[in-house]
Amino acid sequence: MAAQDTRSDEDLGTIETDVPARLDRLPFSRFHRMVIIGLGTVWILDGLEVTIVGSIAARMTEAGSGIDITASQIGLAASIYIVGACIGALFFGQLTDRFGRKRLFLLTLGVYITATVLTAFAWTPWFFYLCRFFTGAGIGGEYAAINSAVDELIPARLRGRVDLLINGSYWLGAAVGSGATLLLLDENLFSASVGWRLAFVMGAVLGAVILVVRRHVPESPRWLFIHGRADEADETVDRIEAEVREETGQDLEEVSQTLRIRQREVIPFREIAHVAFTRYPKRAVLGLALFVGQAFLYNGFTFNLGTLMSTYFGVASGFVPVFLVVYALGNFLGPLLLGRLFDTVGRKPMISFAYLGSAVMAVVTALLFTGLNSWTFILLLSVTFFLASSGASAAYLTVSEIFPMETRALAIAFFYAVGTGLGGIVGPLLFGRLIESGDPEALMTGFFIAAGVMALGGIAELAFGVKAENASLESIAEPLTAEDGDGSDGDGSDEDATRIRERSARREQRERAGARRYRPGPGQRMSSPRMTVTTPVRDDRSLDRQIASVEAVLRQRGTLTREALAEAVGARWWGPGQFRSALRAAVSEGRAVVVGRGRYGPGGPVA
Repeated sequence: MAAQDTRSDEDLGTIETDVPARLDRLPFSRFHRMVIIGLGTVWILDGLEVTIVGSIAARMTEAGSGIDITASQIGLAASIYIVGACIGALFFGQLTDRFGRKRLFLLTLGVYITATVLTAFAWTPWFFYLCRFFTGAGIGGEYAAINSAVDELIPARLRGRVDLLINGSYWLGAAVGSGATLLLLDENLFSASVGWRLAFVMGAVLGAVILVVRRHVPESPRWLFIHGRADEADETVDRIEAEVREETGQDLEEVSQTLRIRQREVIPFREIAHVAFTRYPKRAVLGLALFVGQAFLYNGFTFNLGTLMSTYFGVASGFVPVFLVVYALGNFLGPLLLGRLFDTVGRKPMISFAYLGSAVMAVVTALLFTGLNSWTFILLLSVTFFLASSGASAAYLTVSEIFPMETRALAIAFFYAVGTGLGGIVGPLLFGRLIESGDPEALMTGFFIAAGVMALGGIAELAFGVKAENASLESIAEPLTAEDGDGSDGDGSDEDATRIRERSARREQRERAGARRYRPGPGQRMSSPRMTVTTPVRDDRSLDRQIASVEAVLRQRGTLTREALAEAVGARWWGPGQFRSALRAAVSEGRAVVVGRGRYGPGGPVA
């Protein structure tokens, strides 16, 4: 459906568009994999950057390294990197909302590559500081541009698991960086003045490869139609749909949901800030709690893990990267294995579980600390961060979902900058002092403080979290430029509408009964402030089409196993949990019957 101009005002006019619904109903395809590779791999770069500097720091301070720098100056450079990331996030974040996702995710990656290449030629501390600042600025800007673009291009039903996997890939970069330094610091292969420089070149080369792929990722259609480029938004979605049809061989169902938007070329910063923090104060508290908690825990441990292992367990500096690899893999496996549950079990239960669970594990590790050896300690720490990494990744997902589209990039930038500025600076300083004391009991205090800060994040999620799983971005937070409509979901038969209402009523009744009534969060219907109609978290029209597909295949082919039925209806394109929900609903409505263990047949006549 092409967006149609219905009136003009002092801005650009008002349009009605179905672009969000068209994007959310797409099967997962090659296009989405390109988005993940082209945009998501920036976290690998960040993990590579942070880990490499920590691993090569000792070599840079040695005589013959080619740069006269001390250990304290390396620490200062780490702080400068964080400051650069915070400033870059805020600076590029507002530009991302104003000038578009694509322009900024090309610019920020270019800043990163340039600064990283220049770092390899550093010969004096001041030049090293300067390069680290701009490297951090590029990475910080990436956070805002990338998370906003990914969330606006990935279908709602897959947004949680994809976001967690992308953010969790930071630790894949950390593992690669730790492993690579074992070779780069081997003086039999590279001299003391060359190996550490090649580490930075490696990051720049990876960034250049990503830049090539990223050039083919389109501008966010959601950003386009808000900023007066509705025709271009429709053309972009047309191209994406054509690619998906060609790859999957599936016809894409027509969509009925539309959004009425007042287009504006420029949305003032003061309006964005006012709306974000006066209309959604509880969500602002939630974002701060999640980001401060994860930043304190992560930066406190990650920047000091090498010295902690050496001070308390006597691990040689050359062997520290081995422990960092184990630590990084534990962090990566968390989002990889748990990410699916954030779309099926739900955001609130999983985020609160990740934060509170990691807090409990931090307390357990502290209590057992004096009786641990290096391997049992790193394994306990890996379990702690297996949970924490899922929560930390979900912090980025949360703030990119729960604020209006026009403020999305700036919201990510703000909470990242404030959270990292508070937790990311205090955490490393505190743990550095505690480790330097050499007192195990003092270090245990640091564990307890970190556990408390993470627990506060989990409590904030229980109190203020939003059930955003499977919901369109526009239903979670109404765009600032949205115009009130008549609340219609579009055309549909009276029979369809009645069936959907009855199904929704049954689901809401289940939510109020049994153990589900204790599940954190609001009911299964949610709305943004000033929305004229509440929107089901689950897209009931999409569910109705899926049930119809199950019913049609069973009527045509008779009894089938669950696996054969899933293949016949193309369930692998539906997204996590979708086939299970459709099959369960089909059985409950009598449109399919269970005829044996894992086997289903056609139901009775439809009334």
